[in-house]
Amino acid sequence: MPVDDVVIECRSVYKIFGDRATEARNALADEGLTKAQVMSRFGCVVGVCEASFSVRRGEVFCIMGLSGSGKSTLVRHINRLVEPTSGQIFINGEEIGAKPVREMRRLRAEKIGMVFQGFGLMPHLNVRDNVAFGLELRHVARDRRQAIADEKLALVQLQGWGDHWPDELSGGMQQRVGLARALANDPDILLLDEPFSALDPVIRRQLQELFRSVSQAVQKTTVFITHDLDEAMRLGDRIAIMRDGSLVQIGTAGEIVAAPKDAYVAEFVEGISPLKILTAGDIMESLDSADGVADRDDLPRIEAGIHLDGVVDVAARRGLPIVVTAPAGTPIGIIQPKTLWRSISGHRRHDNEFH
Repeated sequence: MPVDDVVIECRSVYKIFGDRATEARNALADEGLTKAQVMSRFGCVVGVCEASFSVRRGEVFCIMGLSGSGKSTLVRHINRLVEPTSGQIFINGEEIGAKPVREMRRLRAEKIGMVFQGFGLMPHLNVRDNVAFGLELRHVARDRRQAIADEKLALVQLQGWGDHWPDELSGGMQQRVGLARALANDPDILLLDEPFSALDPVIRRQLQELFRSVSQAVQKTTVFITHDLDEAMRLGDRIAIMRDGSLVQIGTAGEIVAAPKDAYVAEFVEGISPLKILTAGDIMESLDSADGVADRDDLPRIEAGIHLDGVVDVAARRGLPIVVTAPAGTPIGIIQPKTLWRSISGHRRHDNEFH
């Protein structure tokens, strides 16, 4: 990707907790030790192991993993709430590890907004003043900061709630206040650490939809932490799956569902329906596999971005094969009956194919 398009970059980030962290890090890198072996030999806990990734401007990048996988530790490196044992973190091309404390505080206050699982609202401030608190710390005039707070509350569908107190709001509403507060400073970057995991399923789904609409409206570069693969696939432009501190696979939802890198990832995606995840472009074969088919006028055509449920609908109405096109209408692939059936049936590679 173009350098100018990269907002966040982590290069070979390690975080080892313990008195012998440097020794453990060197052994981890040189000998390929497991997390359990590091604990046994050095008495150290591996938080993050050689994590390298970049996040594009305006992208929602989801980091997904089970409890203890290192995802929350990793995201806290981005605003230097956690210092790496080794490795580098860059924001807009600048290495933040080299920044003095005062500059780092300014970066957090002005360029990075964070939303935690815990709502963290101040009970002695009303909703509007909670949202405007960061602006108050920056000495923004009261009228101006309250106007901004009301604007952000409207964005998260809480218009009219500014004069209420936090304990008068439901959990879902309080988390929306937290999101509005993060947006009030107009940051370049949003970091969200399992923001919806404490909520019941219905409210969680509603907030996921709200986040999608807000994200499309504000176009912030976002790192979203979750332990829920379905949530990651619904919200993320790309997804990183973590295990024992390491990034196992990074890709779009379609790439991960269609081609899990190993048995661990395959087990995660086994229960995911491909109908709303895979697209025609994910499952198509090359035109070379069906010479001359793309020139037939009688065959149905669909764009590569159409989800699999749309492909199934076209196949049911028009039959197969289906020609896949670019947005401009140029044929770029073909979907044959066998390909579509394997995709619908949730075909997965057996574990022995990953060894």
